[in-house]
Amino acid sequence: MKLGQTLWQTMKTDDEYNTPKELWENIQSFLPKSDQIVWEAFYGNGHSGNWLSDLGCTVIQSNVDFFDDNTHIIDKCDVIISNIPFSKKKEVLAKLKKIDKPFIIIMPASTMFTQYLREIFNNELQIIIPNTRMHFEKKGKILKRTSFDSCYFCYKMNLKHDVIWL
Repeated sequence: MKLGQTLWQTMKTDDEYNTPKELWENIQSFLPKSDQIVWEAFYGNGHSGNWLSDLGCTVIQSNVDFFDDNTHIIDKCDVIISNIPFSKKKEVLAKLKKIDKPFIIIMPASTMFTQYLREIFNNELQIIIPNTRMHFEKKGKILKRTSFDSCYFCYKMNLKHDVIWL
């Protein structure tokens, strides 16, 4: 990171920020049970899928390109759960809509105010708002300098409320 550069500015060009276990622990009660198969679609360092497994999910994860034809995985999974690359939000959201499977993804909270989110999902999303700012892992360390807020964006998860405050 360059002097004076925020984490957000760095993340725009470097999407190798991984999900600490605590971010999945925060929403453990909303995660699917072991009878549903979860695809952790963005492999990263591989730990995220392991954390989800530790929390009782049955997980498929492999180091594949999300934008390739992954029909062999998509056909097997029931739910997609991931911390997506923030620099490719619009493209990821469009593909998730095309896949049309339930999902929980982590994205910056500011995404909810974008026109493309409204155009792609047209009022179909539910939001889980964490009780503290999310921080992400880089090179094995959890960074505590995140300068923006993130939320869990959910699609077809049938939550009791459209907005849930943790």
